[in-house]
Formats: sequence, C-alpha cells, structure tokens
Amino acid sequence: MESALVVTSTEKSVEFFAEMLKAISCSKVTSVNTCGQARRQAVNRDFDLCIINAPLPDESGESLSVSLAQRGACQVMLIVKGEYYEEVSAHVEDHGVITVAKPVNRALFWNALKLAKAAQKKVRMLQNENTKLIQRIEDIRVIDRAKLILISHLSMSEPEAHRYIEKQAMDMRKPKRAIAEGILKTYES
Repeated sequence: MESALVVTSTEKSVEFFAEMLKAISCSKVTSVNTCGQARRQAVNRDFDLCIINAPLPDESGESLSVSLAQRGACQVMLIVKGEYYEEVSAHVEDHGVITVAKPVNRALFWNALKLAKAAQKKVRMLQNENTKLIQRIEDIRVIDRAKLILISHLSMSEPEAHRYIEKQAMDMRKPKRAIAEGILKTYES
C-alpha cells in the first residue's frame, strides 16, 4: 500500500493511524477531519486504503465508507463504537468495508490492517487481470472483423483468413491486432 486517507476528528488518532501505516510501508498518508473533506480528497486522487474513525463532525461515516468502497480498489476500514459494531458492520460489510470496534486494540487493528493490505493486493491483481482480458477480447473482435473483410473482399475461407493474418504477423514481426487494423484501414476506407 502506498497511499492512505485517514478520516478522523482527533489529532491523537491521526498519530496512531499514521504510525501503524508507516509500519506497513505506507508512504503517503493524508488526514482530514470530516466526511466532506474526505469526499473531496477521493475525487482528486485514488487511495489504496481509507480509515474512517467514526463518528465524525458532519456524519456517522457509514455512507462515506460505502461510497468509497464502491468507487474501486480502495480498501475501507470503518472504526465504530463497540455498542454500534454489530449493526454498522451488518450494513457495510456487504459493500466490502472492514469494520473494527472501539476501543481499538493495537494487535487487533494491526491484524485488520494486514487483512486490508492483502485484500487490496488481491483486488489490484484482479483488476489487472480484468484489464488484460478486456484487451484480449478487443483484440479478438478486431481480428475477427479483419477476417470477415478478407472473407468478403478476397473470397478467402475463415481458416485461410486466419492463416493470412497469422503469417503476416510472423513475417512482419507485429502483433496480429496490428495486422488486422491494417486490413481494416485498407478495406474500410
């Protein structure tokens, strides 16, 4: 984790969270006092982790935690009073928010922080894999369109069109998509 947003109204808790985040090599820690400030920060940049120490002066922190968790890869930890823990966690955990009850035990928080770090890595890994798969699907679409052009304009069969694109890619040392894009450019103009 590189960046974290700490949303808390007390300076003492800012110091506590910053110390714990430093221990897991989180180099960029931003702290704000209200949910409104947190929302503005989240619009301007992406964070790997957001720690919300509820309640806050402007709201309880539940809706902020849910909205941040739904935005993307940011892991969200919501720290609430022990008496509200069950009710709040039932509401926010379905959205991927990690809930911790107050008073915060250092060891328990450390474990929750490590859990958030592991979950964040997994989410990033899945996002990267998803991006690669989307790219592969787009490559297949472009190549298939090029094959259809070769079939319709040059009366090739599908295997011949496929082999033509593959051979051109090997001969020219270019990706099949680049060859397909060249074919589309030539025949669709």
